Amino acid sequence: MPTEWVLLSYRLPREPSTPRIATWRKLKRLGVAQINDGLVALPDDARTREQLEWLAGEIAEAGGVAATWLARPSVIQVGRDLVAELTQARIDEYAEVIEEARSAGDLDDSARRAVKRRLLDRLHRIGRRDYFPTPERKEAHELVAAIVST
Repeated sequence: MPTEWVLLSYRLPREPSTPRIATWRKLKRLGVAQINDGLVALPDDARTREQLEWLAGEIAEAGGVAATWLARPSVIQVGRDLVAELTQARIDEYAEVIEEARSAGDLDDSARRAVKRRLLDRLHRIGRRDYFPTPERKEAHELVAAIVST
């Protein structure tokens, strides 16, 4: 379990809504844990710190206010809850891939190859925000790898 987290505190004007939507989408792609409105967290490492710092700059350019912080929860359970939130979100995403990979057996070869390409891309995107790998990760990768060989 990480001992430090990088936090992004931000506020954007309501109008125009485009920067708010773009920020929300970027945060979703990063797989952040939502602590409160305008406060998100990722486990601290050079990559996550840089990503949130870049996003803070984009928010400021869009007329908002943003700052990144390094934090260490004073209560161990808070850190565990953040890890659990991030882990469960990835488990849910891998479960969707697993389900789709299992149902690909009923498709013809061409359709299975298309499904495999799409799922490999999805696994790559999930992997970029998979900070605490789970058994579902391995299962999803194995099932997707086996799609065309069946």
